Amino acid sequence: MNPVRAARRTRRQLRALMFLAFALGSIGIACRREAPPPPVAGPGPVAEVASTPASAAIDPPRAATTVPLASPGEASTSGPADGLLVPVQGVSAEQLHDTFTDARGSGGMHDAIDIMAPAGTPVIAVADGTVEKLFESRRGGTTLYQFNPERTHAYYYAHLQGYAPGIAERQLLRRGQVIGYVGSTGNANPQAPHLHFAVFALGPERRWWEGVALNPYPLLRPRG
Repeated sequence: MNPVRAARRTRRQLRALMFLAFALGSIGIACRREAPPPPVAGPGPVAEVASTPASAAIDPPRAATTVPLASPGEASTSGPADGLLVPVQGVSAEQLHDTFTDARGSGGMHDAIDIMAPAGTPVIAVADGTVEKLFESRRGGTTLYQFNPERTHAYYYAHLQGYAPGIAERQLLRRGQVIGYVGSTGNANPQAPHLHFAVFALGPERRWWEGVALNPYPLLRPRG
């Protein structure tokens, strides 16, 4: 082959290779720009108060089915079936009224009982347990959630005027201990102070703001 032609052919091949390399490099850059960024690690666990809507902490959802009560011989030492103290000092079980199934303005059931008493009347722990949560809500006002020692059931006290001195979360409670005072905080009528008291069975997550509602009325009444 003519040396001049051979040189020209070589130069053309080099230019073609350079063009191909440039094109491939441009495609690689474009791909890197269009690729999604690496996943960013999510935030750590969110505190329960921040992750829970305020409305969820008012009344635990009502059970769709009736939960049978254990017989006295089968009751545990701290479950809700062995008879709870009336949570308002000076009020007897005979004075209670079953308002568990009463309708409420929101269209749901009450899922609790209201115990009427003058403002400032001491509210007492219905059983041994632990203060799980002190919470301020729009409807429930000043509230306290208590878990039983096995953490299978919760007791909910709402519309409190305030907490008793020294009451704090994770504090151990003894049956009959004063935990707060009757009031009308939240959406309660100031002319009718009362304690809104609820009992609910906790799910496996043991969330203080949800559970299966149980009627407190038969749990507070003495068995014949």
